[in-house]
Amino acid sequence: MKAEVTVGGRSARLTVDAGRFRYEPEGSTPLEREFSIVPLTPGSFSVLIGDRSYEAIVAGGEVRVNGKAFAVEVIDPREMRGQKRPGAGAGPQSIAAMMPGKVVRLLVAEGDSVEEGQGLIVVEAMKMQNEMKSPKTGRVVAVKTQPDATVVAGDVLLVIE
Repeated sequence: MKAEVTVGGRSARLTVDAGRFRYEPEGSTPLEREFSIVPLTPGSFSVLIGDRSYEAIVAGGEVRVNGKAFAVEVIDPREMRGQKRPGAGAGPQSIAAMMPGKVVRLLVAEGDSVEEGQGLIVVEAMKMQNEMKSPKTGRVVAVKTQPDATVVAGDVLLVIE
């Protein structure tokens, strides 16, 4: 698992894989260690890092480690499509394929007006159909694909203005 995190107002990248983590705070030396974690009660965990033991209690946007509180925010890259970013609504926006697949259905045509969150196109990838939605209210200015087309990750499918 890879995630962008903010701990105590400081941004970092966290990678967790098979009992090992890598914590890379902005502007500091990365920290990489082996760990194990055991749930104690809902929201409470026993964490072993090296030869040190920690009690972590997770509640809302806060994690208490051995009694010391840290404000924590985790941003999963898979959820970035839903994140609002400054300037995200300005100018034309390309709707691109997230992974290789096949266009199943176009739900809009060039010139159509669309609302934020409205379905635009259905792409089948890994035997699952995914409806891609409009990131903003606007107009479809270009349709760059057609039904039954094979697409690769990053291919621009539509442009919304």
